[in-house]
Amino acid sequence: MKVRFAPSPTGWLHVGNARPALANWLEARKRGGTFLLRLDDTDTGRSKPEYAQGIEEDLRWLGLDWDESFRQSDRTAAYEAAAERLKKAGLLYPCFESEEELNFKREQRRKQGRAPIYDRGALKMTAEQYERALANGKQPYWRFKLNTRTVAWRDGVLGERSVKLPSLSDPVLIRADGSFLYTFTSVVDDLETGITHIIRGEDHVTNTGIQIDIIEALSGRPNRVYFAHMPLLLDAEGGPLSKRLGSISLRQFRRDGIEPAAMTGYLAALGSSRDPVAASPRELVADWDITRISHSPARFDTKQLLALNRKHLHALTFEAVKDRLPDGADEPFWLAVRGNLDLLNEARDWHETARGEITVPEQPEEAGLLRAAIETLPAGPWDESTWPGWTAAIGAATGKKGKLLFLPLRRALTGEDHGPDLKTFLPLIGPERARVRLSRSAG
Repeated sequence: MKVRFAPSPTGWLHVGNARPALANWLEARKRGGTFLLRLDDTDTGRSKPEYAQGIEEDLRWLGLDWDESFRQSDRTAAYEAAAERLKKAGLLYPCFESEEELNFKREQRRKQGRAPIYDRGALKMTAEQYERALANGKQPYWRFKLNTRTVAWRDGVLGERSVKLPSLSDPVLIRADGSFLYTFTSVVDDLETGITHIIRGEDHVTNTGIQIDIIEALSGRPNRVYFAHMPLLLDAEGGPLSKRLGSISLRQFRRDGIEPAAMTGYLAALGSSRDPVAASPRELVADWDITRISHSPARFDTKQLLALNRKHLHALTFEAVKDRLPDGADEPFWLAVRGNLDLLNEARDWHETARGEITVPEQPEEAGLLRAAIETLPAGPWDESTWPGWTAAIGAATGKKGKLLFLPLRRALTGEDHGPDLKTFLPLIGPERARVRLSRSAG
C-alpha cells in the first residue's frame, strides 16, 4: 500500500486539507504502507518556497512524518515523456482557440440547448492550418481526448460513483507556455511512484473520472488505484469552509495555542459517529477506520475544537508542557492554572499575574473590605490553607460573605473577575505582592 498527500505550495495548510493529510497518514500506518509527501508546485506563478516550508512545518506540528517526498517541479522530463506518448497515441491534441473564442462557443451551445463543453473543433485542424498558426506566432495548448464512456468505481467513502466522460470538456493538460496542469502531472506521478490508494476531498470526484481515463491511457491496463473521497467540511453554520480564510489555517491555530493532539483528534473524528478525543496521530492509528466517515459533509466548529483543547490541557502534566511555559513557571504554577486555560498561551498572562507587576482596578467603594484584608493579611509562608483561613477572618471583620466578599478580593489580587482557584493561586502571588495590590485597589 502506498498513499500520498499532494498539497500545492500556493498558500498555508488549512484544516480542509489537513484532514485528508491525516487520513492518508493513518491509513498508511494502520496498514503498514508508505506515506509520500508530494508538493504540487507546477503553478510557478503562485507557488512560493515559504509556503512549501510552512506545509512541512505544519505537518510536523500535527505529528505527521513521511517516508518519501519530492516536488513536481523536479520532474518536468517525466511529464514531457508521458505527454509525447499520448501525442503519438493521438490522445493529446493541440488547440489554438482563445478564451474569448471558447466563451463564444460555449454561449452558442447554451442557446442551442446543448451542454457548454468543448466541441473538439481543434481536431478538425489540418496540418497546414497548424503550421500556419505556428508561423503566425501562436503557441498551442494541449487537450486530452476523453473516451466516450462512463467511468465507474467503488469509492472507499462514498460508495458507487461514476462520471460520464462525454458530458465533460476534454481537459487541458499542457498550457500554451509549455507548463503542465495538475490533472496530468498527478496521474504521471501516481503511476510512476506506485501509488495504490488516493484519499482526498469530494471536490475531486469528477476529476477522478478524468484521471482514471488518463491512467488507463498511459498504463495500457484497467485502473487499479483505490479512490476514497471525503465529504468537504462546512463551517459551524453549515456554509462552505473557505480555505482562503486565514482563520482556518493551521498556522493561525498554532499561533492561537491550539494543541496538535486536539486538532488531530478532532479532525480524525469529524464526519463519524465517534466523539473526538485529543490524541497524537500514533495514538489514533489503532482505532482508525476510513469506512466510518459519513457520506454527508461534516461541520468544523471552532467552539468544539476549543472545548476539546480545553479538556486536553486540563489533563496535561507539568512534564508535558514545561518546555512551552514562561521562564520560571514551575509545577505548582501549572497545577494552579491549567484548569482555567482554553489555550496554552494564556498561561503567560497568568504567570505575569502571579509573579509580575499588573494593574488592578481601583475599588473605592470596597475600601473598607480591602483595608480589613490588609489588616488580617497572614504572614508567610503561604499554602493552600491560607486563602480559606484569610477570607474567614475578613468575613468575620466585615460581615461580608459569598460574592460580596470574594469578587472584590479577586479583582484586587488578579485584576480579573474570573480565574484560577485562589486557594492554589494565592500562594504564587505571595504576601508582598498581595499587600501592594490591595492597597492600590483600595485607593
